[in-house]
Amino acid sequence: AELLKRLAVDQTALTLCPLSNQRLKNVPDLADHPVRAMMEAGLLVTVNSDDPAYFGGYVSDNYRALDAALDLTDEEATTIARNGFVAAFMGDDERNAALNVFDAAMRG
Repeated sequence: AELLKRLAVDQTALTLCPLSNQRLKNVPDLADHPVRAMMEAGLLVTVNSDDPAYFGGYVSDNYRALDAALDLTDEEATTIARNGFVAAFMGDDERNAALNVFDAAMRG
């Protein structure tokens, strides 16, 4: 519980690789993936790929598989995608510019 609080307060980015999690049996069924509970706990989660050739999917495949299993809301999917920019290794100016473009695109 203390670690979860610290991760939420510090906004330490967590890179989730759903297809890898499933293949390694950390999450036997993606419908049981804890991403939603992690987000509700205030954690900064991102979706990524882990060795696509071995675990069976690139980033977009991981997003689609997670969405298919959990029926993510538009807000949840947008938050996860936005978190990728928040957590990216880039300077503040570049991050802010990328977030402005992303946010504008999401507003339509």
